Amino acid sequence: MSSFDLADEIAALAASGLRRGRRILGTPQTARVTVDGRDYLAFCSNDYLGLANHPRLIAAAREGAERYGVGAGASHLILGHSAAHHALEDALARFVPQFVQSPRALLFSTGYMANLGVVTALAGRGDAVFADKLNHASLNDAALLSRAEFRRYPHRDLAVLERLLAASRARRRLVVTDAVFSMDGDLAPVPELLALCERYDAWLLLDDAHGFGVLGAGGRGVLSHFNLASPRVIYMATLGKAAGVCGAFVAAADEVIETLIQRARPYIYTTATPPLLAHTLLAGLDLIATEEWRRERLTQLAALLRARLRTKRWRLLPSPTAIQPLVIGANDAALRVSGQLAERGLLVPAIRPPTVPRGTARLRISLSAAHDVDDVERLAAALNDLQ
Repeated sequence: MSSFDLADEIAALAASGLRRGRRILGTPQTARVTVDGRDYLAFCSNDYLGLANHPRLIAAAREGAERYGVGAGASHLILGHSAAHHALEDALARFVPQFVQSPRALLFSTGYMANLGVVTALAGRGDAVFADKLNHASLNDAALLSRAEFRRYPHRDLAVLERLLAASRARRRLVVTDAVFSMDGDLAPVPELLALCERYDAWLLLDDAHGFGVLGAGGRGVLSHFNLASPRVIYMATLGKAAGVCGAFVAAADEVIETLIQRARPYIYTTATPPLLAHTLLAGLDLIATEEWRRERLTQLAALLRARLRTKRWRLLPSPTAIQPLVIGANDAALRVSGQLAERGLLVPAIRPPTVPRGTARLRISLSAAHDVDDVERLAAALNDLQ
């Protein structure tokens, strides 16, 4: 393949409305930002609780840098696992619901790496992975890399999943799902999934990237939301969304975590994240647990948007979360509406295939506790005017 082939492929992406670009953020991540030199009201980040620019986290990062330096300098299994990392893992194990006896937590650099690590460490040839068709790309890539049999079931379709599990003769079965689906904003039927896993002797990996910090008592996530406990659950959540910093963790029974330490290649073969960030996340966990008003505001803002938005040509998906998807349909139409909003100083991203199914290009409206009522009123009025 020559560079000319690549240029043709890029041109084809542009012609079909699928070429992506990067904006340059010139301010901290918050509701009001400067992007490419222009000021906007933004509805496009996963900073659901408004912690990414919180003064307490900034102060904790400074303190962490002074105490631990800047870089980790090594992988966790060589000399990169600092006291800060260990303290955060202990805090996370205590923070998530006690869904297994004496759970442990393990830090990963990103949620993508965490999903790759879990699936490839626990499943391989002779095993089977069962996945919701709307799962995040990291779960799909993990299943493919594991070389296990990879079976996908229609979104939230428990009947099809049960047929697949009943027919499987795999040595080990692993059901993997988003807890909150990142492009639709709906929740996985976690209690029913767990019941199927218990009936058919399978593990359940929950990717709670968009639920941790937002759902459940004190923001403890989807397991708390559904009040579930089972040793079959492997729980993954990211720390760069509601928690406001970066990274991810997996919480599970001791033998699962020990297996990941020994076998999860994305954990073993990478330099640990800077310990100052782990130190910062301890402050973030405290804010998540104690400032309930942030979750209450998210709920109020989502209800307000749904009440104010008059959908005529477009379809607002039934999401109970901070993710409010407005399906436009065609790629060029979604891009055009996103551009018209930007002209009015409102930043809302157009999401297109392959991130979402063909014909369902959408605006992905992300709400944050950093927004206020006037912000949502302004967005709803603009969308109503454009329809």
